[in-house]
Amino acid sequence: MSVKVGQKAPDFEANAFYEGGFKKVKLSDYKDKWVVICFYPGDFTFV
Repeated sequence: MSVKVGQKAPDFEANAFYEGGFKKVKLSDYKDKWVVICFYPGDFTFV
């Protein structure tokens, strides 16, 4: 699956660190709001 600029991002669920703990969030939870999504695939690894 690929996403292009100007297209809607597909809905997904992920773990997020929020207010001192981890919780599950879905992109659809933020519908009609501005969202910045950052992915760091190498974070917290010993590579």
